[in-house]
Amino acid sequence: MFKPDFERNTLRILQGQLPERPALFELFLNDAYYARLTGHPPKSDDPRDYAEFVAEAMGSVGYDYASVVASSFGFKTVSRDHKDTTSLNAGFVITDRESFERYQWLDPDAFDTSAVETAHTWLPEGMKLMVRGPGGVLENIISLMGYDNLCLLLHDDPELVKAVADKVGSSLVKYYEGIVGCEGVGFLCSNDDWGFNTQTMLSPADMRRYIFPWHKRIVDVAHKAGKPCILHSCGYFGDVIEDVIEDMCYDGRHSYEDIICPVEEAYERLAGRIAVLGGIDMDFMVRHSPEEIHARSTAMLERSHGRGYYFLGTGNSVPEYVPFDNYMAMVNAAHDWRDD
Repeated sequence: MFKPDFERNTLRILQGQLPERPALFELFLNDAYYARLTGHPPKSDDPRDYAEFVAEAMGSVGYDYASVVASSFGFKTVSRDHKDTTSLNAGFVITDRESFERYQWLDPDAFDTSAVETAHTWLPEGMKLMVRGPGGVLENIISLMGYDNLCLLLHDDPELVKAVADKVGSSLVKYYEGIVGCEGVGFLCSNDDWGFNTQTMLSPADMRRYIFPWHKRIVDVAHKAGKPCILHSCGYFGDVIEDVIEDMCYDGRHSYEDIICPVEEAYERLAGRIAVLGGIDMDFMVRHSPEEIHARSTAMLERSHGRGYYFLGTGNSVPEYVPFDNYMAMVNAAHDWRDD
């Protein structure tokens, strides 16, 4: 297993340079994996103890960063059941102007960010933090308004939709502004699912009106601090990828699915313009053998060798139902790589 080295690998790829060795990326793993990799649970529920737990686990298999949230800040909704799936029409709290005016917006600056602020004192050597958000702009709008209601209100009261989008977006900008200057932060992740398998959740025109301006602001927060910013967004992206690259100026994009656009195809389309992160499809990770996963992962490393702009990882994040041996077959492809 190679040691974390953010500056010579992850940062170089996000800056369009060649790394010294393959680099790994995941949005996050899961607590069962973290415990297996470290050999112990987190010391406590304290945010710093949990962040250290994640950093130890990810560092143990060669990630150059630990994936964390900055604080417990978020957007309050009605409690929803979290089972195998979660409805996009459950838990919403804003339905009209009156409910919008009643809603109590939380202040990101009122939450404890000390785990991130002190990260440079406790991170393993060579590691940085990737700070992701408490969901993204569109995700939180849908949570607050409900997907069906949002679609109706885009016609019935577009100014209300804009008011909610502006409150969510400005809150997220403030959230990232509060921690981007911390020494231990290597880069930001704006995590916001935008699409179904065949189209974006809102029309591209509505995405450009309500959602994308706030993503551009989030990227600006990172870039003004001299740090990269990546987008994690599940779903179809064909109609908006130029916005991601040319307007929002993201340094990398994550989440690829074979049913939408296999990562091999995405890499050929995007490499040289934006970093391609992960992409070993989740269904592939579950249904195929460790040997097949290792082979596909190795083939992606061969494809990107000498060209850069690629991180090896899964197509999304790693849930517990992915067999651990399958996950390690992908990771080991990076460690087994030889530049011959």
